[in-house]
Amino acid sequence: MADPAGAGYGREGCELRTILVVEDEPKILRIVCDYLDRAGFRSVEAVDGRAALQLAQRDRPDLVVLDLGLPDMDGLDVIRRLRERSRVPVVVLTARGEESDRLVGLELGADDYVVKPFSPKEVVARVRAVLRRTERAAEPGRVVRAGDVTVDLDRMSVTAGERAVELTRTEIQLLATLARQPGRVLTRAQLLDAIHGVEVDSYERAIDAHVKNIRRKLESDPRRPRYLLTVHAVGYRFAES
Repeated sequence: MADPAGAGYGREGCELRTILVVEDEPKILRIVCDYLDRAGFRSVEAVDGRAALQLAQRDRPDLVVLDLGLPDMDGLDVIRRLRERSRVPVVVLTARGEESDRLVGLELGADDYVVKPFSPKEVVARVRAVLRRTERAAEPGRVVRAGDVTVDLDRMSVTAGERAVELTRTEIQLLATLARQPGRVLTRAQLLDAIHGVEVDSYERAIDAHVKNIRRKLESDPRRPRYLLTVHAVGYRFAES
């Protein structure tokens, strides 16, 4: 039997990172949680959207693994509700393989996705990758300024002039990558490498979804962007002052 005093802590006394797993299929839920626990995480289970939102508020997880096909509410609605109150990273599990479904999830603020059927090891790899880039983005003392845009990677905040801009962690890291070198064109592959790392295969169109999301929040007119500019058939660049 585990020592209650040590519950939630690793072998060296470090607090385990909590992963909220939201999945209504018991077999998948059990497998994902087992693999996460073996990988050194503390898993918390929810079988529907309402329970997920309650647990997210109560337990403050470090990351959410979220199935989109829930019995009581659509997983996309869960993401919307989470984003109203939190920047917690979200990895989506979905049987919806259509490109449009993937992009909608990313535009709502998901950080990554895994399409069913999947390997539990892939889920663990995605969780680790998202947490790694979240931790990199939170390293202290890094402030990126370009024109009137300031990205503070210590406080995870963005301002445009005097206006605060609410972005997810992934969006902040993507914006900082572009803002560090105004005028330089970065390909989608380069941007994926910057925000996802090379350890997992990623989806280049995901960059388009994240850029669209940033423009919607940052630009006064997203259809005529001032900051994030598209370079046709290549990628994106941050506008030079």
